Amino acid sequence: MPTQQEPYALAHDDGQALWFLGNVLTRVKATGEQTGGAYGLIDQVIPAGFASPWHVHHAEDETFYVLEGTITFLCGETRVVGGPGTFVYGPRGVPHGFRAAVDAPARLLVLNTPAGFERFVMEMSEPATDVSSPPTAPPDLERLMTVAARYDIDILGPLPE
Repeated sequence: MPTQQEPYALAHDDGQALWFLGNVLTRVKATGEQTGGAYGLIDQVIPAGFASPWHVHHAEDETFYVLEGTITFLCGETRVVGGPGTFVYGPRGVPHGFRAAVDAPARLLVLNTPAGFERFVMEMSEPATDVSSPPTAPPDLERLMTVAARYDIDILGPLPE
């Protein structure tokens, strides 16, 4: 990791654009290389009805901030339904996941501390050369499990209802 960071700024639609888990438009805003390992930050557009896997991070905390739409978060035993301005902190070691409302997409910022999770997202994604047209193939679940394990993330299964 670099010992001295350089200031930089990104506009709304700037940052490496990726398709994560098939159809989640993701823009990488900050990586560990840019923040001296302090954090990673990604901006995601979550399709209507999309649910993340139920999973556990062992190496970093994951924090969510809803910018648009409505998302239901499940973090341990805590369930939160929130719209813009909703903040959810998922400490490492606690199972969590989320689901976008079925009637509209949502957008959220995902902050991981320390950095690292953004590398998993980048490795599991395809370049979004056309941000209006997601890939048609579903994500490779076996690859997801293998790559997640390398980043000290356990995929526990589908998000509990």
